[in-house]
This record gives sequence, C-alpha cells and structure tokens, in this order.
Amino acid sequence: MFNIHKDITRSHTLPGSFYKDRKVFSDCREHLFKKSWQLIGHEADVRVPGCASPMQLLEGFIDEPLLLTRDNDDQLHCLSNICTHRGNLLVDGNCQLKNITCSYHGRKFAMDGSFLQMPETKGMKDFPTERDNLPKVPFHKWKNFLFASLTPSIDFTEWISPVEERLGWLPIEDFRFDASKSREYMVKANWALYCDNYLEGFHIPFVHKSLSQELDYGDYNYELFPYANLQLGIAKDGDSNFELPKDSPDYGKEIAAYYFWLFPNLMLNFYPWGLSVNVVKPLEPELTKVVFQTYIWDESKLGRGAGAGLDRVEREDEHIVEQVQKGVRSHFYESGRFSPKMERGVHHFHRLINGFLNTNNELGNDD
Repeated sequence: MFNIHKDITRSHTLPGSFYKDRKVFSDCREHLFKKSWQLIGHEADVRVPGCASPMQLLEGFIDEPLLLTRDNDDQLHCLSNICTHRGNLLVDGNCQLKNITCSYHGRKFAMDGSFLQMPETKGMKDFPTERDNLPKVPFHKWKNFLFASLTPSIDFTEWISPVEERLGWLPIEDFRFDASKSREYMVKANWALYCDNYLEGFHIPFVHKSLSQELDYGDYNYELFPYANLQLGIAKDGDSNFELPKDSPDYGKEIAAYYFWLFPNLMLNFYPWGLSVNVVKPLEPELTKVVFQTYIWDESKLGRGAGAGLDRVEREDEHIVEQVQKGVRSHFYESGRFSPKMERGVHHFHRLINGFLNTNNELGNDD
C-alpha cells in the first residue's frame, strides 16, 4: 500500500522501494497491466480477409499469446492464439488462412475463433461446447490502431476520448509508418520511473538543452483526464507549429507538440510532421524496453521544431532516468515532494498506481 495524498501540496511521491521491489513489480503486472488497454498492432497487419497476425501481449512481461484475424466478412477479431484442445500455439507468423488449423492434432477454427471440427471425436459426450471456441479477447480499434486488454477495468472510449476530442481533426488514418525512423531502446530503469520523467516538463531546461530552445517553458501547460494527461508544448518562435482549425480549443496558440500519455504506458506525441508512438514495456523491476514507432504525415516538416532530434532527446532521458534508478536504491532515499505547478501529471500517475494496487480499486488513501 502506497499512500499518495489527493492534495498535491501535501503529498509525497511513491517511495524508492516501488521502483526496485520485485513483488511490487509483479503486483503491477497482475492488478494494473492486465486490466489496462495495450497497443497490440495496426490495421495494416491484417489488411484483407484471411489475414492472421500473432503477437505476444507485452512480451517478456505478460507474455499472453494473441491472434489478430480478419474474417471473410471483413471483420476484425482478437483471439487467444492457444488451441482449446491441448494448449498448442496455433499461428507462429503472419499469414493468409482459410481457417485456423492446429498443427498438433488438426483441430480447426473459423477466422472468428469458432470451433469447426477435430479428428477422432467419436464417442465424446457434450461436445463441442462454447469452451471449444477460441476465447475472444476484449478489443478495440481507434483510427488504424488496435488495442486489447485481458480483463479491462477502464472503459475504452473514456480512455481514448481526450485524444479523439482534441485531435480528431487530424487525418491519422493517412499517417504512414516509417520503419527507418522507428527505434527500440533498452533502459536500465523501472518502467514507472520512465513514465514519471515523461509526465513533467520540469526537467526540460536542465536535461534537454536543444529541446528547451524550441519550447516556451513559461507557457508549458498540463491538462489532466481520468486516465490520461496532455502536455502542450508551445513553440518559442512559431516557425514549426500546427496549423490548427478554427474550432480547435487551441486555435491561436503556437502549438509545437501535443504530448499525450494514456495510463499506464502509452505516449502519443503529435508533431506538425506526424506522430511518434512510444510504448513503455516492463521487463524487470530495473529494466524497460521503450518502443518508438514513427508515423509520417507531412515529410516536409521533419527535422524542425520540437519534433526534431527525438533520438537525442531519448538518449538524454535514458541517462537521467538511469541515474535516478541508481539514486532510489539508496538507503537514505525515501520519497520526494511534488512541484504543484510542474509535477501535476506525475502526482496524477502515482494516484492511479496507488488505486490499482489497492484491493478495492479506489484512488488510495488521503492521509
């Protein structure tokens, strides 16, 4: 139990033990990540009927085998990728199928997961039943992105609505994935420590000298939502900013970047050139993989403004977060205090963690 006071002016941060304790890490997996929405793919992965695309939900952490399919009625499905007969892995690579056939004993399933047939079933009683179908995994599509959750405790529409309502005018479906500009980083720090760092612009003048030249620190602003956070990056010179529609609540502002964080581990960073999707994947209490996926909208604006030099910014973030990971191991460090102006996003994040780790799923104590 971690007590994160609802009043930021009185609250302490999560203790150092949170970021290194293996039981807490396991509790986050069971009570937080398995109940949250996770980005699992893109509609391009299953473009036409008959496509099947296997994946592991948070590989190295949850490791649940899932299967994305598109059936002959052009409907998308997210299914368990485990045969309901003896537990064999069904599909091990992207492919085109007429139906899903288990390579172990030949059990067949339709592309929507429903059981079709199996050899040598004569004499079976009460067969088949619903248990013989492949389990359907809670699943949603937003724009071209696909999300799943094992046991969701957050309404998907409520979760994604802050992004949709603010930036629904962008033609996100037309953004083009660029593998050459996408990266994976291994960070020697706890996953939540990486999120802590993302959720505040407090460190920008101290850690990101180049980014600080692009953003107006004095106008840096935060907006909190039930399960999301928005940081508005205001351009200093207005040379590389969004051309906003008149009905945007930000019309008239020199917006260089929209930094959206969705609980617990997804960042959607919108720039005038497109979108950088960052997925924070826990591996060990002090080891995290961060996946950067780049989607291009306007190539002519690449290399300018707050969206330029992302690799450098990431390496600077990695360095400081790894330094902090070493620090929270200290015998002398217990917990810190929040800046009421600059760390509202971190406080909100810690309150959510506190709530999900409580057995009654409430937002923690207020002591």
